[in-house]
Amino acid sequence: MDRRDFLTARKRKKATTTSQPFRTNSGINTYTGPWTEHEIVHLLKRTMFGAKKADINYFRSLSMSQAVDELLTPTVPQPTPPVKEYATSGNATTPDTNIVQGTTWVNDINSDGTVQSQRRASYKKWWTGVMITQDRSIREKLIMFWVDHFGNESTEVGNANWMYKQHSLIRQYALGNFKNLVRDITKDVAMLRYLNGYLNNKNAPDENYARELFELFTIGKGPGSQYTENDVKEAAKVLTGWQINGATYTSVFNINRHTTTNKTFSSFFNNTVIIGRTGATAGDLELDDLLNMTFAQQEVAKFLVRKIYRWFVYYTIDAGTESNVIEPLADIFRANNYEIKPLLAALFKSEHFYDMLNRGCLIKTPSDQVLGSLREMNVQFRPDTDWDTNYGLWNTFYSWMVNMGQNPHDPPNVSGMPAYYQEPSFHEIWINSDSLPKRNQFTDTMINSGYARNGFRVQFNCVAFAQGLSNPGNPNDLIEEALRIFFRNDLSVQSKAQIKTQILLTGQQWDYYWTNAWAAYEASPTTANFNTVNTRLKSLFQYFFNLSEYQLA
Repeated sequence: MDRRDFLTARKRKKATTTSQPFRTNSGINTYTGPWTEHEIVHLLKRTMFGAKKADINYFRSLSMSQAVDELLTPTVPQPTPPVKEYATSGNATTPDTNIVQGTTWVNDINSDGTVQSQRRASYKKWWTGVMITQDRSIREKLIMFWVDHFGNESTEVGNANWMYKQHSLIRQYALGNFKNLVRDITKDVAMLRYLNGYLNNKNAPDENYARELFELFTIGKGPGSQYTENDVKEAAKVLTGWQINGATYTSVFNINRHTTTNKTFSSFFNNTVIIGRTGATAGDLELDDLLNMTFAQQEVAKFLVRKIYRWFVYYTIDAGTESNVIEPLADIFRANNYEIKPLLAALFKSEHFYDMLNRGCLIKTPSDQVLGSLREMNVQFRPDTDWDTNYGLWNTFYSWMVNMGQNPHDPPNVSGMPAYYQEPSFHEIWINSDSLPKRNQFTDTMINSGYARNGFRVQFNCVAFAQGLSNPGNPNDLIEEALRIFFRNDLSVQSKAQIKTQILLTGQQWDYYWTNAWAAYEASPTTANFNTVNTRLKSLFQYFFNLSEYQLA
């Protein structure tokens, strides 16, 4: 029995009931319930990587609506691009010695395989650092969603400059217009390379991108998706002629490779005929026609809303959720001409999002586990000028995500990460006999030793974390507040009492065994007094991080 089964069991009738499991009747009416730390942490853990104490305190001063609006309105400038933090490889036939270490490589044209391999690694390190040092907004979590949605594999594309260019395009549109995003990503050089768009020509139309455009990017495979195989073939003809200019790393349209005849679609698309065009603008004009035809289908909005729902809320979509949440949100999406922000605002302000059955029910992704714990424990890095130290450390945390099963911008295939589409397991895929021990090993390492580079160490500072709590000298308050930050599902009174006795009180009976130790440290932070409280806090947090409750967001 999973958590939702447990919470709904007492509400069910006898076995003869015909109600569906996981059913909740809440919809997208504006949430009017309590706005406390519990709701704030729920919102932050779903929209950011972890919920830092400082962020929780900040959003306490805002209403629910104000908090959501701020999360959806980033004010911090976009991050500076990745830099050359690698040494030019001697194996490179055309080394990029013209790029000085510490300066960006993103505008340098260099197609050497060894150089591009180093740059792909640099891109992954940089992106990991951007997510760790994110601002108070949904931007970074949403960018990861879109990157997964379009499912390009950087190792397959090969060119890091192209991957960064695609990342920047997604970053530009992350909270903008979905239709415009699809339009531009159709011509994106990484996408043209990954799904063979650059090979698509009038003499041999390649259906790869056209198929994924319908199946994975816009319409999906739901019950309302009734496009035909011939629709895919006709869409491929519309998209003929796009190529990659290897000298400028840009996409170009070649009319000589384009199918200029009319393209006729099925009754699903109202028998639309896209007029074949000639001239330099033919590719853009026919692409606009194709997307106008596609986005006129109601299933596009429903498909996207379902994907967003599974990413931010829960993986099961039953009949009640479909009618009470998915369909009305899809209406909002269409009514706003596929603007992303109004859709997200309606979702995150809804009673459904704050429904108790939707809290603490998602298994954390590896990125939530690694990046979220780093942020919640307030791990600090070097200034941007010390790029060598930072990139080296960011690479460590990127590698941990990969080891746990998530490789950002390198999904197993174009469908993205299986945890978001693979029935019936969905998010349960994140936890297995290999990944769970690694999750525990990561937090154990960060508590006990951390990682060092160039004499700088990053580690979970348990004493500093405790000092940031409201009343760390009281063992009960310390445990309660820490659990509200770390966990979404509370422990029993008996469990917390036992943890307090065995760890903070070192087996003693009275609370003053901790209170006195903490007071002594604050009055005189000697090495001995520090070690006394630090040893207990490290044991406490290590125990928390190894509990199954910590795996839920």
